[in-house]
Amino acid sequence: MSFTGAVELPLHEGGVPRWLIARMRRLARAIMAVVVEEKGIEEALRRLSDPLWFQAFSCVLGFDWNSSGVTTVTCGVLRAALEDSSLGLKVAGGKGLRSRRALDDIEAIGEEFRLSSSTIEEVKRASRLAAKVDNAAVQDGYALYHHAVILSEHGTWAVVQQGMNADDKTARRYHWLSLSLRSFVEEPHSGIVGDIAREAVLDMTAKYSEGCRRACVDVVSEGPIKVRRLLAEARRKLKGPMDAWIEGIPLGVVTIYRFAPDSLNWEVLKRAYEARPRSYEELLEIRGVGPSMVRALALIADLIYGEPPSWRDPVRFSFAFGGKDGVPRPVDRGLMDRVIEHLEGLLEAAELERKEKLRALERLKGMVVRVR
Repeated sequence: MSFTGAVELPLHEGGVPRWLIARMRRLARAIMAVVVEEKGIEEALRRLSDPLWFQAFSCVLGFDWNSSGVTTVTCGVLRAALEDSSLGLKVAGGKGLRSRRALDDIEAIGEEFRLSSSTIEEVKRASRLAAKVDNAAVQDGYALYHHAVILSEHGTWAVVQQGMNADDKTARRYHWLSLSLRSFVEEPHSGIVGDIAREAVLDMTAKYSEGCRRACVDVVSEGPIKVRRLLAEARRKLKGPMDAWIEGIPLGVVTIYRFAPDSLNWEVLKRAYEARPRSYEELLEIRGVGPSMVRALALIADLIYGEPPSWRDPVRFSFAFGGKDGVPRPVDRGLMDRVIEHLEGLLEAAELERKEKLRALERLKGMVVRVR
C-alpha cells in the first residue's frame, strides 16, 4: 500500500446550507475540469483515490478538515458536479440507501458512456468486492455506510467508502483505484485514512495473511461436516492453554477469536463447498460469506493449520512522528532526531557535491580561456 494519511473524522451532525452546497458544486466542477483538461481523466481518478488529495479537495470546497461529512457530502457534491458527463467522469452510489443503488447507477452510467457489457459487469463486480473486502476481510470495527464509485468513460474507476465505529463515533475512509489494483484480496487499497490504530484488526488482505487465505480456501473444500469438526477442535484449543500460540499476539486477538461464532450458517458453507472456489477472492464473492464466516475460517487456519492472519491495523497516519498533544500518538523524539540527522547529512552531501560541480565548471572555464 502506498503512503496514505490520517485524520480524525468525528461524526458531525447537521446539514450543509443551500448557499454553500451550490457554490461547492460549481467549485468542484471547476477544479475537476482543470484537472481533467491539464492532466487527463486517469490523473483525476488517481487524485480522488489519494486520501490526502481528497481531504485537501474537500477543504477547498469549504468543509471542516476533520468532519465525517468530508466523505459523504464531497462525494454527493461530486455526483452533482459531474452529472452532465461532459468531463468523462460520473459518480455511482453514495451514502446510506444511495449506496445500495450503486450497481444500478453503474449500469446506467456504463450505458451512457457506451461501455461494453463486459466492462460494466467488471465494474459492478469491483463495486461488490470492494464493499465485501472492507466489510468482511478487513475487520477493524467500522461498519460501512457510504459506498461511491467514480467511473470514467474509459471504464476505469475509483471507490471511496466510509465506515463508522459505533463505540467512539469516529469514521474511517477506504480508497481504491483500478489503475493500481493488482488483487482485491492482497494489499488492494490506495489508502485507508483514520486517526486510531486499533489493537487488533483481522486483516485478511495483508500480504502476511497469504498463507491463511490459502488455508481458508482449502478448509472450505473439506465440506461442512469436516469444517464443523475443525471449528469445534479450534474452539477447544482456544478455551484451553493458549501459551503455545498467543505469545506476542495482542489480547484483542483473543477477544475477537473468543467471540467467533459457535455455529455458522451451514447453508452458506454448503453453498461455498459446492461452488469450489479456487481463490480467496472467489470465496468472498459467494453470497452469504460475511464477517462471521471469514473469522471462523481464519480461526481454523490459525489454530489447526498454523497459518495465522495479520492482526496489524492497515490504517496509515500522516503524523510521521506523533502529535504535540499525544494524538494520534505521542511524539517519538528519538525517531525524529534520527530522521533530522539523516536529512541534514543528505543536505550536506548535496551541498558538497554542488560546490564540487561549481569548482569543476570554474576549472573548465579556465581551460577554455587558455585554449583561446
